[in-house]
Amino acid sequence: MTDPSSRRNFLRGRVARHVAEQRPPWALVEAEFANRCTRCGDCARACPTRIIRQGDGGYPTVDFSRGECTFCAECVSACQPKALLRQDENHAPWLIKAHIGEACLATRHIECRICGEQCEAGAIRFRPQLGGISHPALDDSLCTGCGACVAPCPTQAIAID
Repeated sequence: MTDPSSRRNFLRGRVARHVAEQRPPWALVEAEFANRCTRCGDCARACPTRIIRQGDGGYPTVDFSRGECTFCAECVSACQPKALLRQDENHAPWLIKAHIGEACLATRHIECRICGEQCEAGAIRFRPQLGGISHPALDDSLCTGCGACVAPCPTQAIAID
């Protein structure tokens, strides 16, 4: 049975946006990925940090709440249909970056530096503020999108997209 409020919202122009799930590193563009991926789960079983899980339709997706990506490429090695394909050593695993939202404790004048302590790339630094606590500053050019900052954040203020 169809929810009548969904139909009403659709007719009023209130359409829910579907957010694409983050694929594992070195995934092909979405259409090609979906054509090649057999949903076998080999990439998830090969992931040493266990951040790859089954998403919508059984396709693999990355869940940064479980941990970080170390870019070890074990998932790529395990992918027999080559839906994950690392073309060369210089090929970036993905173009995603971290974003720090308004839920950050520093916006409430509470000292917290957990995200910066977890960032091995040094992309999150804390800038001193006159008469207050330091606020995080994210350097996009240094961020690898590894997700190490996501899980430890006590307010879930960090998103990777």
